Amino acid sequence: MIPETIAAVATPPGKGGVGIVRVSGSLVPAIVQAILGHSVKPRMASFSVFRDAAGDFIDEGIALFFKAPQSFTGEDVLELQGHGGSVVLDLILRRCLELGARVARPGEFTERAYLNGKLDLAQAEAVADLIESSTALAARLAGQSLQGVFSRRIDGLLEQLVQLRILIEATLDFPDEEIDIATDSSVRHDLRQLIDATQQLIAEAHQGQMLRDGLTVVIAGLPNVGKSSILNALSCTDAAIVTPIPGTTRDLLRLDIQVNGLPVRIVDTAGIRHTDDPVEREGVRRAREQLTRADLILWVEDTVAGSEPMSNGQIPLGCPVTYVRNKIDVMNLEPQQTASNRGTEISLSATTGAGLDLLRDHLKAHAGFGSNPEGAFIARRRHLDALTRGLQCLEVARQRIIDQMGAEFVAEELLQAQQAFGEVTGQFTPDDLLGRIFSGFCIGK
Repeated sequence: MIPETIAAVATPPGKGGVGIVRVSGSLVPAIVQAILGHSVKPRMASFSVFRDAAGDFIDEGIALFFKAPQSFTGEDVLELQGHGGSVVLDLILRRCLELGARVARPGEFTERAYLNGKLDLAQAEAVADLIESSTALAARLAGQSLQGVFSRRIDGLLEQLVQLRILIEATLDFPDEEIDIATDSSVRHDLRQLIDATQQLIAEAHQGQMLRDGLTVVIAGLPNVGKSSILNALSCTDAAIVTPIPGTTRDLLRLDIQVNGLPVRIVDTAGIRHTDDPVEREGVRRAREQLTRADLILWVEDTVAGSEPMSNGQIPLGCPVTYVRNKIDVMNLEPQQTASNRGTEISLSATTGAGLDLLRDHLKAHAGFGSNPEGAFIARRRHLDALTRGLQCLEVARQRIIDQMGAEFVAEELLQAQQAFGEVTGQFTPDDLLGRIFSGFCIGK
């Protein structure tokens, strides 16, 4: 079945110097002839008049024709670049629809590029990430993912995994060979290398995901230690109300900022304490809930009052925590960053700004921001989930070898790992997942 021809406005709504209508599919040559009145050489810009069904003038501009398969979608593609007015673009689009095209779904052009083998799924997602980049580094890393940096790393893991599966499944197909995977050092070595490589890729993907989505930093602590003051100081605004009265902050306050180019979402929370006030109690509940969603928790303490030990359950297990000792100006102390038995501690003053640069540098270091991005890539939570599931399967396979279980049990775990890794680039991707991914794209992409 020949896919329908699709069309859409590929430029943002509003007025501008140039607007683009994009068309893809088998009807493109006929649409070219009908709108322009003449054919267009592939990959050559042609200044043309765009006409309606009666031959009347709609607009004039540049027509670009890309012959399949040498196009973004792998199909015949036409781009009509006219003036950027919404009425003009709507008239051009309407004419394409009259000629047999239909309006494209969000992301359908990129979806066709994926389905036609022009991009793998990770590269297709990188198109959207490049468009939506909020920082220069995020755009650069999305570009590297679009060029296949991330996909090649996944392909490398899959190649190692396939070779290991071949070796292990040979023991099932040729039992007379008497290969004992429990004692075969090459199997253990190869699996250990594969686990190490996967763990490294997960760490890099986590950094890429934080640079795409931003670092979520939750400011928490007891009441009146200066949490809201730190939010205001980092954002250079008076977004949060600051008073000497404990319990001023009763709800979550979220703010998106950039720390030298790193996107950071700061969440200020109510002071965590026992209270009989029902409104403040709800704020404390929301604060505790937010801690579980943090990439990093800043636990703020009052240098003047001294640090109070946290009670059990104040910080969820596994959440990274940095301890911020505020109000050093009152004690005439110098800002510093130290490592203690409980983790990183940063001494600063939200009032004077002393030590804030230490905190900003710490946030960047936690996100892996500022390191050499050569070979780095953008990633999504979906990618991390697939890689983590694959790693878990590899760990189970390793344990089954240690427990001297049959090769068929090890082979099954390796197959599950291969399928999980393949989800990243689209080798093993259910159709419903594809729909969710491409539905988040803009219409003309």
